[in-house]
Amino acid sequence: MTNKHYFKKSSPVRFVITFLVLFLLFYYFNVFYFGITSKGNHYSAFLDEHLNYIKWLRWILLHSAAKVLNWLGYMSLVSNYELLAVGHSKIRLIYTCLGLGVMSFFAAFVMAYPKTLKSKIILLITGLLGIQVLNILRFILLALYWNRTKERIIDHHIIFDVFIYIVIAVTLYHWVNSKKNNPDAAN
Repeated sequence: MTNKHYFKKSSPVRFVITFLVLFLLFYYFNVFYFGITSKGNHYSAFLDEHLNYIKWLRWILLHSAAKVLNWLGYMSLVSNYELLAVGHSKIRLIYTCLGLGVMSFFAAFVMAYPKTLKSKIILLITGLLGIQVLNILRFILLALYWNRTKERIIDHHIIFDVFIYIVIAVTLYHWVNSKKNNPDAAN
């Protein structure tokens, strides 16, 4: 196999390299952006006040979970970082709870895989929204049933990560094996 074959659109080598580059770019951009929008050494007040997508995502997730709790008949209170289901529990939504790492993985895989642009856009939008819908459901369940004072062998982050990666793996498996929107499939 010549070097030219390694970089064909459907080459596994091209996919792996593109996936790794995109994943690292997305993941570390989020880490970097979180760093410069958090007060400290390299803080940017302008980015924090006007372009802080991390703060916006946290606000959307907390308020969406609170709204669903209210629809279910529970009283809830929200601050910039916390959700309280009155009479139940309070959760604190930190950076690692936002799902940015999972979304970076998912987006990098979808963008790197050789499918049509339309197929990629549809899966990106539905997949990223789906990840956050599952995240909101997790916050609702934690606010209602999580007891921080009990010692546990497995943390709820690990349980959610295993669950979400299984959901992503099944979704990607079906998408990859779908003949629809596959540029290499025979017509």
